Amino acid sequence: MFSDKDNINLLTSLLAAHGVCHAVVCPGSRNAPIVHNLHAHPDITCYPVTDERSAGFYALGMAQALRQPVAVCVTSGTALLNLAPAVAEAFYQHLPIVVISADRPKAWIDQLDGQTLQQDEVLGPFVCRSVCLPEDVSSAVARWHANRLVNEALMAAIEPQFGPVHINVPLTEPLFRFDTPALPEERVIHFWRTKVDIDLFRHLWEKMTHPSVRKPMVVFGQGFLDLEEKEKQGLVALFSRHCVTVSERLSNFPATILHAEEVLALAGDDDRMLPDFILYIGDMLVSKTVRNFLRRAAHATVMMISNDGKVHDTTMHMDTIIEADPADVLRGFLYIQKEGLAESMPVSASRKPYLERWKDLHAKVERMIEEIDPPYSQMAAVRYFEQQLDDMEYDFAVHYANSSAVRLANIFAAHPVYCNRGVNGIDGSLSTAAGFSVVSNRRVFCVIGDLSFFYDQNALWNQNLNGNFRMILLNNGKGGIFDLLPGLEQSEASERFVSGAHRTSAQGICVQNDIGYLQAQNMAELQVGMVTLLTEERQRPLLLEVLTDSEADAQTFRAYLSCFKQNQSSINNE
Repeated sequence: MFSDKDNINLLTSLLAAHGVCHAVVCPGSRNAPIVHNLHAHPDITCYPVTDERSAGFYALGMAQALRQPVAVCVTSGTALLNLAPAVAEAFYQHLPIVVISADRPKAWIDQLDGQTLQQDEVLGPFVCRSVCLPEDVSSAVARWHANRLVNEALMAAIEPQFGPVHINVPLTEPLFRFDTPALPEERVIHFWRTKVDIDLFRHLWEKMTHPSVRKPMVVFGQGFLDLEEKEKQGLVALFSRHCVTVSERLSNFPATILHAEEVLALAGDDDRMLPDFILYIGDMLVSKTVRNFLRRAAHATVMMISNDGKVHDTTMHMDTIIEADPADVLRGFLYIQKEGLAESMPVSASRKPYLERWKDLHAKVERMIEEIDPPYSQMAAVRYFEQQLDDMEYDFAVHYANSSAVRLANIFAAHPVYCNRGVNGIDGSLSTAAGFSVVSNRRVFCVIGDLSFFYDQNALWNQNLNGNFRMILLNNGKGGIFDLLPGLEQSEASERFVSGAHRTSAQGICVQNDIGYLQAQNMAELQVGMVTLLTEERQRPLLLEVLTDSEADAQTFRAYLSCFKQNQSSINNE
C-alpha cells in the first residue's frame, strides 16, 4: 500500500519512471509518507542516514559511482539546509542529485509554527531546477501542473548535463494513511538531445507516418523559420499528402490550414477532427480555441521540436521534446523525401478521410471569408487594408498589436506578421514597430488598437523615425476585446474600469511629434485615407486614425463567428 497523498504518489511514480532507483532517506515525521512510498516501490532501494549533511554526501558518492540520478529525502525545517554543502559540490561536479524535501503547508510558513522556514528555492544557485509541488492535485489542471513540474525537475537533473535539482513537497496532516493500493500511471516527458542527422529525420518521419497513426497533425506556433520560400512550399506539398498542417499568420509558414479556429467553429464538437499524433513547432498560438482543441486530444502522441529544449507544454500532454533547430529538422524531411530514404513515404489510406475532412472544411471557410463584406468597423478597416496592401509592389513589413488587432490579422493577412505575442502585452507594440522601422529599408506598417497606442505614445517622441513608418490606429474608445468576453457586461465596472473607456484622439499627439495625420469616420473616408497611407511618399511617419463604434465592432465580430456556427448542423450531417 502507498500513501493517500496524491502528490507523493505522483512523485514516486515519476521517480521510478525516470530511472531513479536509489534513495538516501533521513528520519522525520513530515517526510515519513515520502519515505514510506520510496521503500514500498519495488524498483527503488532506500539507504537510511540520520545526519542530513552526511546524507547529502552519501548521495553524492552514489551518483559518482552510478552516473545516474540518486534521490536524497529529508524532513521539513533546517534538515534541508544541511544538504547545502553536498548540493553545492554536486553542482560543481555536475552530479545528478535529486533533493526531495517535505514541507509544511504554505499557510503556516513564517507563522511561528514548528519546523517551518522558507524551503522553496532555498538552495538557490546550486540547483539546476527547483520546483514546489501543489498540495492539492485533485483537479485536472493541478495534476497536469504537478506532473509537468516533476518531469521538468527530473529532466533537468540529466540534461543538458548532470546536476542537482530540488523538489519541495508541502504536506498537510494527517500524514500516516497508507491505503492506496497502487501508484498512478503518470505521463513521462522524454527528452531527446541527439545529432541532427539522417537517423533523426527518418525516425521522426516514421513516427509521424506509422500505419498506427491515422490522424497526424503538424502545428506551427509563432516564429520565423530560417527556410527559403522554395523549401517552405516543398514542405507544404509534402505535409499536405500525409498530415493536417495548422498554422497562423504569426507562424509565418504557409500551412494548408490557416483558419483552424473557423474550421473548428464550423465542425463543432466533432471528435473526428481530433488528431492522434501532434508534431508542434514554434511558440505561442493566438487562438485560444485552437489551444483548447489540442488539449482535448488527450490520447494523442505529442512531440515538440524546440531550440531551447525546455518544456512548453501548451497541449497539456506533451510526450517528447526534441532539442534541435526546427528548420534543420524540416529540411531533413525534404532530404529523406528526395533521396527516398523513408520506407513509409507512401500515403496511408486509413488517414485519407481525416485529411479530406479538414481540407474540405477549410475550403468552405476560405470561401465564406472571401464572401464576407463587413459594414464599416475595425474588421472592415483591416480587411480593406490587407486587400489594398496585396496590390503594392514595394517591400513591406507589418506589425499588429495584441488583442483585437492580431485576431483580425489572423483572418485577413496574407503575408508574414510580427506581433509581441511572447507574453501578449499591449505595452510596447508601437515602440517595437517603430524600432523595426528605423533599421529597415522596407515600408513598415503598425496596425494597433487605441489602448495599445495611447499607452505607448512615447514611441513617436523620437527623432529617429522616418517616412517609411505608417500606422493604422483602430480607435473605438475602449479596449474592444472586452466586449467579446461573455459575462463581463454584467459588471458595472466593465465600461470605465475594465475596458478603459475614453474619448482621446491621436491628432494632438501626431501634431506635437511631427507625424502626418489622417482620419476616417466612414467607409468612404477610410478608402481615401488608406490609399494615401499606402502610396504617398513622405519624409516623416504617417498615421490613419480609424474611428469606429465599439458596440458595432463587437457585433460585427460576433456576426463573423456566428456565420460558421450557424452552418454546423449541415456540415456535421455530411
